[in-house]
Amino acid sequence: MAASPSLRPSTSSRTPRGPRPATAPWWNRQRGSAMPSHRYRPAHHRVDVPLTDRTWPERRITEAPLWVPVDLRDGNQALVEPMDLGRKRQFFELLVGMGFTEIEVGYPSASQVEFDFVREIADERLVPEDVTAVVFTPARAELIDRTIESISGLRRVVVHLYTATAPLWRNTVIGEDRVGLARRIRDAAERIARAVDGWDAEVRFEFSPEVFNLTEPDFALEVCNMVTQVWDADRDRPVIHNLPATVEISTPNVYADQIEFMHRNLDRREAVILSVHPHNDRGTGVACAELALMAGAQRVEGCLFGNGERTGNVDLVTLALNLHTQGVDPQIDFSDIDEIRRVVEHCNRISVHERHPYGGDLVHTAFSGTHQDAIKKGFARHAALAAERGISEDELAWDVPYLPIDPAELGRTYEAVIRVNSQSGKGGIAYLLQSHAGLVLPRRLQIDFAAVVQRLTDRTGAEISPEELWSVFQQEYVEPGTTSRPGAVDLHDWGTWQLRTGQHLFAAQVSTGGPVRAVEGTAAGPLAGLAEGLAAVGIDVDVLDFQEQTTSPGRESVAAAYALCRVNGVDAWGVGLDASVLTASVHAVIAAVNRAAPEKLDGER
Repeated sequence: MAASPSLRPSTSSRTPRGPRPATAPWWNRQRGSAMPSHRYRPAHHRVDVPLTDRTWPERRITEAPLWVPVDLRDGNQALVEPMDLGRKRQFFELLVGMGFTEIEVGYPSASQVEFDFVREIADERLVPEDVTAVVFTPARAELIDRTIESISGLRRVVVHLYTATAPLWRNTVIGEDRVGLARRIRDAAERIARAVDGWDAEVRFEFSPEVFNLTEPDFALEVCNMVTQVWDADRDRPVIHNLPATVEISTPNVYADQIEFMHRNLDRREAVILSVHPHNDRGTGVACAELALMAGAQRVEGCLFGNGERTGNVDLVTLALNLHTQGVDPQIDFSDIDEIRRVVEHCNRISVHERHPYGGDLVHTAFSGTHQDAIKKGFARHAALAAERGISEDELAWDVPYLPIDPAELGRTYEAVIRVNSQSGKGGIAYLLQSHAGLVLPRRLQIDFAAVVQRLTDRTGAEISPEELWSVFQQEYVEPGTTSRPGAVDLHDWGTWQLRTGQHLFAAQVSTGGPVRAVEGTAAGPLAGLAEGLAAVGIDVDVLDFQEQTTSPGRESVAAAYALCRVNGVDAWGVGLDASVLTASVHAVIAAVNRAAPEKLDGER
């Protein structure tokens, strides 16, 4: 039979057909591609990193840096529809509420909305006492003046000066050599200092040599030290030197080397707050920031969920919660991650991906049966250990398979952890029933129900919610014991009595699709008596396994009974739910009887 066109091998001229590299091992059959990789230079050919005795690999991150969200400026510049005043204010209030104490609020010289927002938070005194507003300005006189005009009245503010310093930008964009650009930076720094001299406010300064990671290390050090001197930084009024990986060009270790070089060589180091601002062009922005902290950085600029130009700024949510999972307090509140995400999505008009670390809808979710089983067992072990040690589960160190963080700490319910589709297994399904309805299914019943769910999901191709799962379980195992259906075994009235002999008499009115008949049976227990009675109407029942439980603590709890019965040679499970344990048990046996004879029941099994 001819292969489907979609399954035929590609005949694209770009499919790798070049020679195998001479150094490739025998098991690697990849060939040279048509990709023009020769056009690109590796990082070590583009920028020199003089550090050879690095110490950062031996360090550990033991405390949170100063986090500075730049969503209202850098992130806003990257939006198709930049935020209006209302959305800017909503985002600002979110950041304050989460505990950020230094927030870049805008680029006042870029547009009227940017200017108006800074004026709004100044005039309406929206900035709390412990929060510092940051404003951003290029090294141009008229834009500096506009920026200074915007911040009048703010009690605590950082003026952030930037200019690109890398050779490509100097030559192509700015048209200045090193000497001319250094003069421009000095003039701008002096202009800012003069403009706020004598102000009755706490005004500090920040400098970013944009594209720091592609700038010659000696020139980056030269201009930063020059600015430190111009602003006369000291311990009581430190300067912020922010060193951006504006366009990622290398593996994160190279950026760490660059940061450690600056950390070790900056003048007045005790008067400098060393900051980083990684972008994510190579997808390693988080790693760059973490290694930079190990290399001496003290402050990190980024955006919630990583919004920003191109592939975005470094993601502060991921960075902060990575620390949390290492036992380090992130000093920011993420206890309602879904509400944070909703506000960010509303303000940015950009959805957060379902698989986004920590904040995505599906990141704490397991569909795989093996994962679900491990998580279910992990939850059970966690609860047992806490009980054994006499402490609450919240006090016990977190150690659950596949979940690096307790979802409850982010406001996620445990019901959201396990989801059911065609890839799911018995462990996850059982866990959802336990969390949703309090049912602790016997293992063999877990296997039986998993097969029911598998058939359903294979047929529909859809995911099943916990509510739908509970409905399917009731229809499959519970309702056959309580709902009258044509052709089914139906108990109209029944009762049981303990005789003086110690045996139990079970009497009932039974129909099996025909006339109602009176039956009774005497045996060692009520269920055995029921089996005796059913034998009188031609139904041979042997109870192979029987278990019962309460579904919740307290007097109002519902009893659950699980019965595995062999009915005329066919094994089937039935489940009964009732306030009475005896009633639940009888219903479970009748449900098993009816499920063992599906041809007597209406509807598809």
